[in-house]
Amino acid sequence: MMNTDENCDVVRCEWLTKDPEYIRYHDEEWGNPEYNSIRLLEMLCLEGQQAGLSWLTILKKRDNYRKLFFNFDPHIVARLKQKEISNYINNPGIVRHNGKIEAIINNAKCFIKMEEMGEDFSHFIWNFVNNEPIVNNWNNSKDVPTESEESISLSIALKKKGFKYVGSTICYAFMQACGLVNDHILSCVCRKK
Repeated sequence: MMNTDENCDVVRCEWLTKDPEYIRYHDEEWGNPEYNSIRLLEMLCLEGQQAGLSWLTILKKRDNYRKLFFNFDPHIVARLKQKEISNYINNPGIVRHNGKIEAIINNAKCFIKMEEMGEDFSHFIWNFVNNEPIVNNWNNSKDVPTESEESISLSIALKKKGFKYVGSTICYAFMQACGLVNDHILSCVCRKK
């Protein structure tokens, strides 16, 4: 069943709910190419937080993550101490999972290590799609895969660099969210943009 606005014939991807925040995210962010390294790090970390949960759950907590993790500035996040992590685990504004919280800090450190080695994170990420978004042509959301050859390769490469919560399914969701892959269904209003 297509996701349509009640008062008009706007068609969107079927996975979308009627939640206004989710609709705004779908229409304005999801699938739009993102090249900013810090923003890519944020999205990779947030996709990792989603593991076992819905994206809407994380989206509703995103502002809390941004506040607690200093807008995902890796140079600040990497310096967080165990005391702060212990406080975060009691904060209902984020997913209270010690491993997931520690993964954000770990991933910030990995990002910095890449930077110190002269590697640009955005360039590294976009190389997995030859610096060009992959545009798929799905008729409905049931056809959309949960991983791809590119997401598997990205997952392996990130793990080699020490990143956590970066399995191939998480990487595929990240690639969709950041526009490395365009998986808006063919009838979706966002395909016309």
